[in-house]
Amino acid sequence: MAFTSMHAGLQPYSEQVALSTNYLQWTDAAGADFADFAQQYLPELYEQEVERFGNRTISGFLRMVGAEMPMTSDQVIWSEQNRLHIAYDAAAQDAVTDGTIALNAPAGENVIRVNQTVVIYDPASGITLKGIVTDTGYDYGQTPAPAVGADEIQVALYSGNTFVAEGIALGTGGLRLFVYGSDFAKGTEGMGGGVTPNFTQFNNKPMIIKDQYEVNGSDTAQIGWVEVSTEDGGTGFLWYMKAESETRLRYEDYLEMAVVEGELAAAASAALAQGGGGTQGMFDAIEQRGNVYAGFAGAAAPGAGALGDFDQILQQLDKQGAIEENMLFLDRATALDFDDMIGAQAGGGYSSVASASYGLFDNAEEMALNFGFSGFRRGSYDFYKTDWKYLNDASTRGMVDNIKGVMVPAGTSTVYDQMLGQNIRRPFLHVRYRASETDDRRMKSWITGSVGGAYTSSLDAMQVHYLSERCLCVQAANNFVLFTA
Repeated sequence: MAFTSMHAGLQPYSEQVALSTNYLQWTDAAGADFADFAQQYLPELYEQEVERFGNRTISGFLRMVGAEMPMTSDQVIWSEQNRLHIAYDAAAQDAVTDGTIALNAPAGENVIRVNQTVVIYDPASGITLKGIVTDTGYDYGQTPAPAVGADEIQVALYSGNTFVAEGIALGTGGLRLFVYGSDFAKGTEGMGGGVTPNFTQFNNKPMIIKDQYEVNGSDTAQIGWVEVSTEDGGTGFLWYMKAESETRLRYEDYLEMAVVEGELAAAASAALAQGGGGTQGMFDAIEQRGNVYAGFAGAAAPGAGALGDFDQILQQLDKQGAIEENMLFLDRATALDFDDMIGAQAGGGYSSVASASYGLFDNAEEMALNFGFSGFRRGSYDFYKTDWKYLNDASTRGMVDNIKGVMVPAGTSTVYDQMLGQNIRRPFLHVRYRASETDDRRMKSWITGSVGGAYTSSLDAMQVHYLSERCLCVQAANNFVLFTA
C-alpha cells in the first residue's frame, strides 16, 4: 500500500489526535481509495505470545515416582529375589510311565526332594491330585541313585490310584505343581539335600542424549523484541533466548521420554552401529517382565465391565508382590473409565447431589458435584489416580494412542547392588546417571562460539550444547501394569 496525496480539506494537527481532517487515506494497488476509515489506525499488536497449547512440557512423571542417583560404570546391575516356594507351571506326565512327571525345568533347577508332598493340578480338566515324591532327578547322593531323569520326579498319589485312573492321561501336558510340605515315617533319616536360594539378575545401560541450539551473531543484535513467557514461569523480551529456552525445555522432556520409551538395540541391528545401543525404558521393561492389560473397560456403557476388568488386575497383583499402595498414571479416556467405574457403584452412581458422597470427595448439597476421583480402595489395595499429560499430548503419545496408562507401585524395594556389594532400598523406578568427581553428566550445558560471552572459536554464532547420560532402573517390574488399547 501507499499513501495518497493530500486531499482537499486535509489539515495537519499539532497533536497526535485521530480526526477525520488529518486522516491519510490508504489506497489499494489500483489506486482506489479504501472506504474503511478504520485503516487510519495501525494494527493492534499483542506483544505477549498467546499460550494456545498451555504448558507444553510433559516431563514430571519420574520426579513424582522416582529418584535420581549417580553411577560410575557403563551399566547398572541389580538382583531381584525369586519366589520363596517351589512350583512348576509347565509340567507333563510321562507318555509311558504313570506317575512320572517331567517338570520341564532348565538344567539344574529341579529342587524337589524325596518325601516332599506336592499338589498337581490339570487346568484342562480341573482335576487336582495330591501325592508324595518317591524318586527325584535332584541327585543329592541318595541311595539308590535316581531312576528318573534330571528334571523328573516320581509321585505316588494319596488316593492310592494311578494318575490315569484319576483322569490325567499319559502324556498330559500343561500340569501345574507345587510343594506344600513333606511326609516321613517314624525313625527315618532326615530330608536329603538342601535348596540353595538363587536370584534373578537384571541390568541396564545408560544412553547419551544430546541437543544443541544455535543463533548467529547478527540475529543476537537484531532489535524488535517480543515479550514472551516460558513454561517455567519466566518472562522477558529476549527473542533469541526464547528459542534457547524452548530448546532447553524440549531437551528436558527428552530426558524423561528417552528412559520411558527407550529400547535396547538388538545385536545385529543397524541402530546399534549408528548409536550407543539404546537403553531399556519403562514401557519395554513392563512388557518384558511385568503385566500388560489390553482393552480395559472395553464395554460400550460407561463403567460397564470396568470393575470386572479391574478385579482381574487385582487377582494378578495378589500373585505378585501384593504391594498395598499403587499409583495410576492414565490418559484421559482411561481416567474417565475409572471415574465411571467408581461412580457406578454405591447404588447406581450420582443420582442425588444431596446424598452423593464417594471416595475422597464429600459432595455436599451446596457445592458443585465432583464427578472425578483421585483415589480409591479396592480389596486390600489403595490406588491414587492422576492424568499423565504425556499420554494426552497430541505431539507425543497422544498421537499414537496405543498405551492407555501405567500402574506403578509406591514405596521402595530392597535389592542387592552388585557394585556396592550390599542390599539397598531404592524406589521401584529411579534414574541412574553417569557422574564422577570430575564430571557430572546428569545435565550438562555449555556455550561455544564467539557470541554471547563465549570466545572458543571464530564461529560468528552462539552454540548452546546439552548432554546427559542416563538410564532407568525398573525394579520389581512384576508389580507394574501397563494398560494398552
